[in-house]
Amino acid sequence: MIEVIHLIKRFGPKSVLRGLNFKVEQGEFVALLGPNGAGKTTLLRILSSLSRPTFGQVRIAGFDLPNQSAAVRRRLGVVSHMPLLYGDLTADENLRFYGRMYAINNLDRRLGEVLEMIGLSSRRRDLVRTFSRGMQQRLAIGRAILHDPEVLLLDEPHTGLDQDACAMLDDTLRQVAARGRTVVMTSHDLARAADLASRFDVLIRGSISASARA
Repeated sequence: MIEVIHLIKRFGPKSVLRGLNFKVEQGEFVALLGPNGAGKTTLLRILSSLSRPTFGQVRIAGFDLPNQSAAVRRRLGVVSHMPLLYGDLTADENLRFYGRMYAINNLDRRLGEVLEMIGLSSRRRDLVRTFSRGMQQRLAIGRAILHDPEVLLLDEPHTGLDQDACAMLDDTLRQVAARGRTVVMTSHDLARAADLASRFDVLIRGSISASARA
């Protein structure tokens, strides 16, 4: 589902990714571990077509990046450090906006399912700018899974969540994985990642230094 071959990403003279090779099969849940500055976020930005590689090949669901980025984006759900939500719209309106972009069938039913899954059904009519950081993060996760993407990319998704919200997110991710979707998640929390992932890759100084299966 994801294939990265000899990926190099440079910012000026600095190389962040150094000949990285990375492959994820359909249905795998990969936790990408490593210290700050290792290149985890850079890799996810390239996979999500938000950044272009300097050199190397990237393919997702059979489509090449960056040349076929539109086809890739339709198959992706992405949770980054920015929630990508509109503060002056309600939770329902935010999800409805994205649902129409993806031309989701039976949108009302799907909105209800997702809001229930992320624990925001009772706040669906409230403006997002009134939400806590944790609630916004939960809604961002709802946005990412709304169109039932083949691949879910998550950059430190537990950041800003309390224990109850973390548990709710873990349950949501288990449901996504149980549907055979492919998940790549960066994390600093080895214990939490170990409870979710089927594989662990360690990224050090821009390349994979170790890999293990659960």
